[in-house]
Amino acid sequence: MRINKIYKNITLYSVLTGSLFSCNMDLEPVLDNTYGEEYAFGLPDRTEGFLMNAYANVPNTFVAEYGGDFLDVATDNAVTNAFGSDLYRVGAGAVNPQNNPVGNWSNAYNQFRNIHIFLENGLGDNITYNLTDPDADMTKRMNLKGEAFFLRAWWGFTLLKQYGGKAQNGEALGYPIVLSSQSFEDAAELERIKRNTYEECVEQIMEDLDSAYLYLPEEYTGGDPILGNQNIGRADRKTTLALKSRLSVYAASPAYRSNEVTVINGMGDFTVVNQAAFEEKWVEAAQHAQEAIDLIGNFSSLKTGDFNNNNTPNEFIWRKYQNNRDLETKNYPISEFGTARTSPSQNLVDAFPMENGYPINDPRSGFDPQNPYEGRDPRLELTVFYNGQNLNGSNLEIYEGGKDSKTGNQENTRTGYYLRKWLSVQNGLLDPVNPSNDHHYHALIRKTEIYLNFAEASNEAFGPTVIGPEMNQSAVDVIKSIRSAAGIKDNSYVDEVAGMGKEAFRDFIQNERRLELAFENQRYFDMRRWIMPLTEPVKGTEINMDEEGNLSFESKEVEKRRFDNVRYYYLPLPYDELVKSPQMINNLGW
Repeated sequence: MRINKIYKNITLYSVLTGSLFSCNMDLEPVLDNTYGEEYAFGLPDRTEGFLMNAYANVPNTFVAEYGGDFLDVATDNAVTNAFGSDLYRVGAGAVNPQNNPVGNWSNAYNQFRNIHIFLENGLGDNITYNLTDPDADMTKRMNLKGEAFFLRAWWGFTLLKQYGGKAQNGEALGYPIVLSSQSFEDAAELERIKRNTYEECVEQIMEDLDSAYLYLPEEYTGGDPILGNQNIGRADRKTTLALKSRLSVYAASPAYRSNEVTVINGMGDFTVVNQAAFEEKWVEAAQHAQEAIDLIGNFSSLKTGDFNNNNTPNEFIWRKYQNNRDLETKNYPISEFGTARTSPSQNLVDAFPMENGYPINDPRSGFDPQNPYEGRDPRLELTVFYNGQNLNGSNLEIYEGGKDSKTGNQENTRTGYYLRKWLSVQNGLLDPVNPSNDHHYHALIRKTEIYLNFAEASNEAFGPTVIGPEMNQSAVDVIKSIRSAAGIKDNSYVDEVAGMGKEAFRDFIQNERRLELAFENQRYFDMRRWIMPLTEPVKGTEINMDEEGNLSFESKEVEKRRFDNVRYYYLPLPYDELVKSPQMINNLGW
């Protein structure tokens, strides 16, 4: 049974009261100019505003959710230079029910409230969106209805991603499902609140996505005020199928299956106890990814021009954007007037293969430890700044004593690397006298991710080389396409790993996700849903220059990861929610 979440504020909300209610302190009698709900919910802009609030709370930068940091800094991909930040504490294992910076419980339920107020008041005869054109009025209300279902699915998935997990008894649980705004009578029954199963939450989100698909356009094109390209960035059918694909791979992952299907044995170790049931979900995930691919078309890979392009890149399925210099201020080196906040790890750099496709620890790769950045996967340059690269007319000096090293300034990079991905390299952007801004994209869903979802699911369902029913490619085919588009010149190694079997290719796909989706806040959850080891220390490089100008590189440990208990595969539920009802069961170990 679905138990409704209790809302604290069941009134006409401030989004209305701030603009519709007024007060006159004069003692002389005046006409009452306050408006009730019947009038307020007849105003299209005000009523649509509830839905727009649910849009507005979707983060518009990768660092907006986490206090200025990428979630990668709580993984083996990076560290933060902001030692007082929330995610620095998360990386040290300091997460508990009272302090969980990765979770977003209250905000998600606030958006459920906004969405339900709209669904209950914004689609009836009480409101007209176009007084002169009944067809346009119907188009508008149907589109808004589709957007509402999509947004409820988005915020539901947000909760599932953050709080879904196994309980102590091995049952996979999600969040308390909410499908309407609440009455005062409902609000008095706190003891009824409990979590729905993980599977029930998946089914509800899927149902919302299917409903959204019925009402939304395939994409926004042309000059129509409702369905035209001026609305790009709002939900459409492509975003709907893309989110379904993402949801499906989470739902099939071992961390979110009951103990009847998968059992966690310890850090980095799980067992599949029901192979047929395990693979069944992966078949569904492959099918959903294929459906999305059929609609979205070919991926474009990610290019540096996509970071600051004024026109939405073809690679992006759903995006937000902003025009500022915030990422550069946070992440440029001190010499370029930044604060060097994000330091990519040596772990991440080592995960990039050579341009010939072989990993750097393979003798066939041609990797030279004295010239570690020569001949590498082009995605490395897309992701990190390393020693010797040019930034705004000046070569980075990250060797000891150089202007961009910690000996040059203690506030500089902790790892020997700076963030490149998503940053603008517009000259003079952080000029202290005359700074400027640049266009930045926040790619909420990319096409390449959907292809990676397909490769992951197809490998688990059918193996690396088998083309599944009603599909036109295998997991190997997809990975080869992604690497070729990125600039890898030889895919012989891909075939070699595929020949080793499903588990070896699973690791290979996980590494491809790591490279492609670095600094898109995905690695943290990818590691947990696959029960990957969480304790690998974060490493950096120390670069020394001799008198002749020759460089030497030495790996060093920068920060430990103290996720040394299986409970860290899941986030704890907020303490305030747990004390409301004895039926609220926390995740394993919390």
